[in-house]
Amino acid sequence: MSDDSLAIRILTIDDLPAFADVLARAFNLDVTDALTRRDELVFEPERWHGVFDGDELVGTGGLLTRRITVPGGGQTPIAAVTAVGVAPGHRRRGVLTRIMRAQLHGLHEQAREPVTALWASESVIYPRFGYGLGAQFYRSKIKARAAFRPGVELASERVREVGLDQAVPLIKAIYEKEAPQRAGALDRPDAAWEFLFDDPEYRRRDFTALKFAVLPDAYAMFRVKSDWNEEGPCGTLRVVELVATTPQAYATLYRYLLDYDLTITVETNAALDEPLIHILEDPRKMSRPAGDSLWVRLVDVDRALAARRYNAPVDLVFGVRDAFCPWNAGNWRLVTDADGNAEVKRVEDPPDLELDVTDLGAIYLGGTRPSTLAAAGRIKERTAGAVSRATAAFAGDREPSCLESF
Repeated sequence: MSDDSLAIRILTIDDLPAFADVLARAFNLDVTDALTRRDELVFEPERWHGVFDGDELVGTGGLLTRRITVPGGGQTPIAAVTAVGVAPGHRRRGVLTRIMRAQLHGLHEQAREPVTALWASESVIYPRFGYGLGAQFYRSKIKARAAFRPGVELASERVREVGLDQAVPLIKAIYEKEAPQRAGALDRPDAAWEFLFDDPEYRRRDFTALKFAVLPDAYAMFRVKSDWNEEGPCGTLRVVELVATTPQAYATLYRYLLDYDLTITVETNAALDEPLIHILEDPRKMSRPAGDSLWVRLVDVDRALAARRYNAPVDLVFGVRDAFCPWNAGNWRLVTDADGNAEVKRVEDPPDLELDVTDLGAIYLGGTRPSTLAAAGRIKERTAGAVSRATAAFAGDREPSCLESF
């Protein structure tokens, strides 16, 4: 339901205290100087919107200027949606709809980023605005000291724990080498790095401050929570981020973390194709409940589809529905060559496949197969074999993974 008493405008730095207050209340947090400071780290003038009821700020939403790795390698501009919140008492008045419309219509009108993505606090919200489930992850728990299978090769170097100042140059170099190889990974400008390393007390949730374990080809950022019971120590180690550029370094870091003193559990958010389970002697030592990570939205279908590469030559017409961004509705022909490059144009030809723009967002990074959505009744095949050809074309070599929740 829309409320005509509401107005939307671009926020300024002077609005940050009110912004922090709305966002904190929306997510059931206390407003603190540390929370406000974190918001200020990534605040981008002209890209953050506020909805006002008179002089009162009641809704917020921001865009981060980032780049995302797409299938086939390379990175394309993305508007990373963040800090979306509606103050209690002002929900179901159309506040979120106004923010989504300002973001998506503004990106289209200004010919800015062709793709947006977000992490959803509630998974039922954002499909209404064209976002599809583009990547998932495991919330893994591994039993400490779980054995590796025989023959796992470890690095010759010893893992070192270092302070932040020593860790930063190595972490940046390794991440910037690995991120372009993994669909779904974001680049990190200076503000993003500062945001990542910012470590106020409220983010620790009874865990330690960030710790850093490094090798020449890998790093882990982690926290530890001390705990004891009648049987002795029962602490938890939580991996915040682990990146390795060689299999040996990957195995060595996990061996180090699994053997950490006074712990019985290692928690980590893992990609769906995480190698660890295949390193363990007993894969049942690792539980893997799945969760959703990136929700992806194509702002402009033609520019977005042309920005990635494809795994097989294909010539297909997609009949796209898009109620929220009507310029995308219609039939689009995707033609790819042997090198995976694509040409996309609007046509009058009948569609080979019919789908919603949410489904295009879901398959965009290669994490959801068109065949899966067809089996769910979401994609309709109008030409025999079209689903199979689309599935082969959109596939990636690895599952998409985004290490950071923004």
